[in-house]
Amino acid sequence: MKSTIPAPTSQLRNLLPPFSPAAVSFSFRGKTIKPSFPSTSSLKTTSFRYAPLRVTANSQSTAATAGTAKVAAVPSEMKAWVYGEYGSVDVLKFDEKVAVPEVKEDQVLIKVIAAALNPVDAKRRQGKFKATDSPLPTVPGYDVAGVVVKVGSQVKELKEGDEVYGNINEKALEGPKQFGSFAEYTAVEEKLLALKPKNIDFVQAAGLPLAIETAYEGLERTGFSEGKSILVLNGAGGVGSLVIQLAKHVFGASKVAATASTGKLEFVKSLGAELAIDYTKENFEDLPEKFDVVYDAIGQCDRAVKAVKEGGSVVALTGAVTPPGFRFVVTSNGEVLKKLNPYLESGKVKPVVDPKGPFPFSQVAEAFSYIETNHATGKVVIHPIP
Repeated sequence: MKSTIPAPTSQLRNLLPPFSPAAVSFSFRGKTIKPSFPSTSSLKTTSFRYAPLRVTANSQSTAATAGTAKVAAVPSEMKAWVYGEYGSVDVLKFDEKVAVPEVKEDQVLIKVIAAALNPVDAKRRQGKFKATDSPLPTVPGYDVAGVVVKVGSQVKELKEGDEVYGNINEKALEGPKQFGSFAEYTAVEEKLLALKPKNIDFVQAAGLPLAIETAYEGLERTGFSEGKSILVLNGAGGVGSLVIQLAKHVFGASKVAATASTGKLEFVKSLGAELAIDYTKENFEDLPEKFDVVYDAIGQCDRAVKAVKEGGSVVALTGAVTPPGFRFVVTSNGEVLKKLNPYLESGKVKPVVDPKGPFPFSQVAEAFSYIETNHATGKVVIHPIP
């Protein structure tokens, strides 16, 4: 059965260049040839299709696509870093045939552009919370920045092509995902993600989620507010560098002090600390000044409690906890990232990426070894991920 598509309307026809058969000719071996055409009256039912041009962000070419643009097909297998047993960095293996994770109804699939390491990645690999871990083998990685390539049926806001970032594990220690972010693709719930701030790149964005969520939640749990003072231990680290900035520029701290090594004192001052304490030369707990909050991001709670005012709070992220100190485990929340995006886009809060990085995807094991020295400045990021 033959179907005929009506000719273009007069309105569309007027947009097309005029066609004159008499004007068409071409040369072949020195001779001029004029082809013959049917009369224009016979063209009344000629069918045609047109495709609008779509320009893809950051691409070097334009592609003609009919209707809605489609993201390239997702493969069934991907490259990823994997460990099948707990232990040192030696258990990490590069695998080129890892199954791409399935996308649940409330999830999106992200093409990973950059990922970041956190101390919890190392502790998890060492088996320090194996009782609540996901099954082995594991693809490590909490922090991610990348592009949405597939969306689940219940996803409401995000769409294919969106540039996003987030911490892919809602609970850091309780059943984290088996397929993390040190891979070409990772699946994550929409509620854990936010659109990437426009003024920062994927490397900077990847280093933010877990650290900035931890910094923010810790400050909230202490009831930190405008006019209060804070001492940040390990102020140059991934979490500490963000605690300084959030306390100063988001919560309105009256005074921010921070400990750092000799070479990083000016750095923590640049983040907003009025007092930079060289931990290689003086003991912060011996200072006559005490603080409303001490944020211990290094594991020195027994000393931190000596630097807090009576009735104050001590947040302990790692190590033994001494009263009145308390520990919490962050809950990943895309709404926190959305709330903080304006501070990032205005430049009041800045991502801090360790100058030794980013580490290429081939050097994930080296990046793990580096973060386990506890001497990183800001975040250790993996990029590019092919």
